[in-house]
Amino acid sequence: MTDQELQQWTDELSITYFDKPFDHDVYFNPRLRTTGGRYIPSKKVIEINPKYIVELDGVELEGIIKHELCHYHLHIEGKGFGHRDPEFKALLKKTGSPRHCSALPSEKNGNFHHYVCTKCGQTYKRKRRVDTKRFGCGKCKGNLKKK
Repeated sequence: MTDQELQQWTDELSITYFDKPFDHDVYFNPRLRTTGGRYIPSKKVIEINPKYIVELDGVELEGIIKHELCHYHLHIEGKGFGHRDPEFKALLKKTGSPRHCSALPSEKNGNFHHYVCTKCGQTYKRKRRVDTKRFGCGKCKGNLKKK
């Protein structure tokens, strides 16, 4: 899918679900890693993670676009467009937009660091590296070792 096709699809979803035109830009941003998309209020731009079109189906991508359009239309109207605002939650419900997107299959397993306690055998799985000289086991205060 190209940026032009994404723009056209976003325009159609905006008219269908919000009865309002989307007058700004939407494009793929390959630098996005942990989110499906984002709305940038200062530029009035929506950026979409292209991995969602490769790894998941179109229904997930449609949900991401609708979610970002909720941010966009509320911002344009001068209403609360943050995740905690009641107007935002109500518009998500009205349009059938998801609150959060599913995790990418490639990110689910991720690169984890595995540690084991030398005293009690407790295992730990962490995204970030742990300084084993500084930190110990939370269960028995034993030493940790990289698995």
